[in-house]
Amino acid sequence: MSLTETRTPSTQTSDMTSKGWSNFHVGRECGHQKWARRNTPKFTISSGETVSFDAIDSSNGQLDTSSNAAAIKALDLGLANPVFGPIYMNDAQPGDVLKVEVLDLEVADWGWSAIIPGFGLLADEFPEPELKTWELNREAGFAQFKNMRIPLRPFLGCMGLAPASDEELSTVPPTNAGGNMDCRELSVGSTVYLPVQTAGALFSCGDGHAAQGHGEVCGTAIETPIRATLRFELVKNQPWMTAPQFQTPPRAQIPNPLPDLGTYGTLGVAPDLYEATRSATRNMIEWLVQTRGLTRSEAYILASVAGDLQIAEVVNVPNFEVAMTLPLGIFS
Repeated sequence: MSLTETRTPSTQTSDMTSKGWSNFHVGRECGHQKWARRNTPKFTISSGETVSFDAIDSSNGQLDTSSNAAAIKALDLGLANPVFGPIYMNDAQPGDVLKVEVLDLEVADWGWSAIIPGFGLLADEFPEPELKTWELNREAGFAQFKNMRIPLRPFLGCMGLAPASDEELSTVPPTNAGGNMDCRELSVGSTVYLPVQTAGALFSCGDGHAAQGHGEVCGTAIETPIRATLRFELVKNQPWMTAPQFQTPPRAQIPNPLPDLGTYGTLGVAPDLYEATRSATRNMIEWLVQTRGLTRSEAYILASVAGDLQIAEVVNVPNFEVAMTLPLGIFS
């Protein structure tokens, strides 16, 4: 099935109006792959207004439910990671902040994860392409992975503003104005603060994720088309904010269809944070292979969509310590 056919989020603009939300809408025809202040805005909004966005998945329609690993080899990465917009915020100027409230996120009923040669934390150890397509059980709130269930926690991998200069920036790396932050905390109920770089802010978003671990170690989450509903507020005169910041709702408000059985963690120790991170991830992969019967590629993908990286300590030089944890409830 084509990604441009029926497997899209179901909420319609009329539903948003009935909820008291704005009927401003950015469709898939508004995709672009550069952050640039020369991009023509689709429309102008004022502080307090709400906009919905329909975003295709990060492959930009190159993958679908019939794809296999051969499609990964054929991916045109120059088309990857489109964002949708931009929209112009009335009266926004450098030194201001664009406050973005995430009101609603609806994923499609399918998604994909992949190992892409040359990409990912352990790219040198996983040279062959792999593709997993997922059926997303939106009603039950999980995706199935063999005998495991991965809770759905959708978010936008990309939310960002145009840069201050005339330079055109790729949508792949994040910037101090946001972009491809891939921060899974930015789900429904969260608020993102983006420092305005140029007149009108020029906000765009995309890169829908149905679930992701902190770190996205193989380079992909559960990638999916997504419909996002966002409310915007302009906060004037905040020059002290020079990089994105965010606020999340109480944990009790975040739905989780699985029991909390604690976590299992692996540590990586090295004189370099990057190598400690690779070690922690490698140790988690080995644990999954030895105790849960997964292949190394399956374990790598699982670590990317459900494993969380965090710095355990940075003070005991010359070694740093990084932890990767996995919720044990996914095995229940």
